[in-house]
This record gives sequence, structure tokens and C-alpha cells, in this order.
Amino acid sequence: MNDTLAAIPSTAVLQALPQPIVVVGEEHQIIFVNYAAEAFFGASLSVLTRQRLDDLIAFGSPIISLVETVALRRAPMTEYRVRVGSSRFGDERVADVFASPISDTDGRVALLIQERTMADKIDRQMVSRGAARSVTGLASMLAHEIKNPLSGIRGAAQLLEQSIAADEVPLARLIRDETDRIVGLLDRVEVFGDDRPLEREPINIHVVLDRVKLLARNGVARGVTFSEEYDPSLPPVFGNRDQLIQVFLNLVKNASEALERTQKPEIRLTTAFRPGIRISVLGVSERISLPLEIVIEDNGPGVPPDILPFLFDPFITTKTNGSGLGLALVAKIVGDHGGVIDCESRPGRTRFRILLPVASGAFTTSTEEGTAR
Repeated sequence: MNDTLAAIPSTAVLQALPQPIVVVGEEHQIIFVNYAAEAFFGASLSVLTRQRLDDLIAFGSPIISLVETVALRRAPMTEYRVRVGSSRFGDERVADVFASPISDTDGRVALLIQERTMADKIDRQMVSRGAARSVTGLASMLAHEIKNPLSGIRGAAQLLEQSIAADEVPLARLIRDETDRIVGLLDRVEVFGDDRPLEREPINIHVVLDRVKLLARNGVARGVTFSEEYDPSLPPVFGNRDQLIQVFLNLVKNASEALERTQKPEIRLTTAFRPGIRISVLGVSERISLPLEIVIEDNGPGVPPDILPFLFDPFITTKTNGSGLGLALVAKIVGDHGGVIDCESRPGRTRFRILLPVASGAFTTSTEEGTAR
């Protein structure tokens, strides 16, 4: 094992890369993985180097043929948007895989895995925000015109209740209740049109999460077990306290509703500092770093796979009587804070992950040191 590792050039450089690196031999045996690959596959170097690539990669994956072709041609090649992973090492994920021969004298091939999940989800959120803006424009144009006749319909229904037969009163109440529901829906849609600048300040996200947990335990999440894993050195986010509470309370509420039929329901809150995620924002010349990671995880049945890619679009919902605006509003608020949100889900585990920027000037030294790691 030591002789094999010594034969690999620049091992320290490979360990420093943030992308997963896997080196395989001529017989598809795994020779080396870097720290990022250990994290990606959820297994240690000693475990992975006892495996073959065929054991690590899902059956039928084009990565196997990619390695064979690169070893034969002794030339680098790339496969885009392939599924990486197996049931043994966790969920399959979509990634671009770059393969390159290490030398001309043997069949060793190095694989660099660039996960597409975050990039794809950021792109999807841009589309979702565009859809939300379209909804906003329509609502702004029609809300006033719709609410006026609705007010008249509701008043007429109230008058009818006083003059109609007793067996017809439920119908009049139905008209009134449905009118109120439509007005409430319009009010929620109009929230998307609020483009006023947020009043923001440096916020300790743990104070926000503790507040949310207190509210949930005494309301929507009674009977649910909460667990926390916080990074105590996490720097503050530059945000609006009330809106951040709304975001996380909405996520916890959704999680608790999904847990209604789950034995031993549990919601897990975690925070961490994750340097390396940077995005480009329109109107800003430099890429913005999003090192603050907050995760809301539950052990419920999961989100249906056909809905998962559209989860943050307006009017998409898994609830029988849901409006489909809750998560769209969450995505809008997170976007207004300069962050992104994504969701990973399978039966028994659903994770909503929010990435936020550090408050400007706060913990600058810690941020720079974290980026250098």
C-alpha cells in the first residue's frame, strides 16, 4: 500500500484539491482517493482501497467504459452529467467526470469528479425566481381588480345568510370562506412583489434557530424530537432576523407535517462553515462566497422524485390543500439574502440546505483561513 502511494506523483497536491480524486489501476482496483473523495463516498481511504471501481460505481455507469477507453488510448476524456455512487456508499449524484492517464507505462487512470448538484440547483432557482417574478407581475396587475369584486361577493354572501333557509346557510358560508381563501392567496402572492431593501444587520444564526425551535416545539412540531449539531465559531450572517425566522420556521413546519405518520419523528438542525462555494450574481463583479451552511433534516417519507426538481417553483406542492407558495417564498427570502437553498430527499431522510454569505467585515480572518484550508 505504501509503495503504491509513493508511486503516485504529487499526492499532497491531490489531497489539497476540493474535488474528489480517485486513482484506479489496470484491473479497476482503487489505488488512491483524496480527502474530498472520502467525504464524497462516505468511506475512508483504507475502506475504499479495498474495493474495485465496479464496486464503488453504480452498475452500468459509463464511468467504467470511460476508464477503459482512457487507459487504452492513453489520452484524457470527459463524461458529462453521469450518475456517480452506489447504494453501498450513499445516494447517486450527477457529476461531470474527467479521466486522465497517469503515465504511458501502465493502465492507471485518475478520475476527477465535479458534482453538478449545486450548479444545477442554482440554475433551477434562477428559473424559479423568474417564474416568481412573472407571478408577481400578474398579481400586481390583477390583485386590485380581483379583490374588489371578491369583497362584493363576500358581502352578498353574508347578507344571504340572514335571509335564506337554514339548510342553504352552509352554501352561503362556503361562498364566504372560499372568497376569504382566494383573498389570502392573493395576499401571499403579492409578497413576491415586495422589492423594498431589507433592513439587515449581523445576525447570529443560532439565535434564530433556537427561536424557531422554541416556536415549533410549542406549536407545529409538538411530539417531534429535535437534535442540534452547531458550529459554535460560525460567523454572523448579514440578514433580517424576522425573515430568517420565517424561512426556518416554514422549513421546520413542512418537516413536522411530513413526519405525521413517522414513528419516532426527528428533526435535526446543523450548522457548519463550508468554504469553497462561490456564485456569480448579476451586477456584482466578484463572485460571492457562501460559506455558512444551515441544514434542516427530517426522517420522514421524503419528497416524490417527480416533484423534487420543481420544489421551489410557485404553486408546486405535495399537500392536498397547499397553495404551493411556502417554499417559493422561502427561496425568494434566501435569494434576497444573497444565498441559495437546495433539497436532497430519499425515504427516511430529507435535507434542506441553505448557504448564506458572511456579514461583511465579520470574522474576516476566520473566513480567509477557512478558504485557505
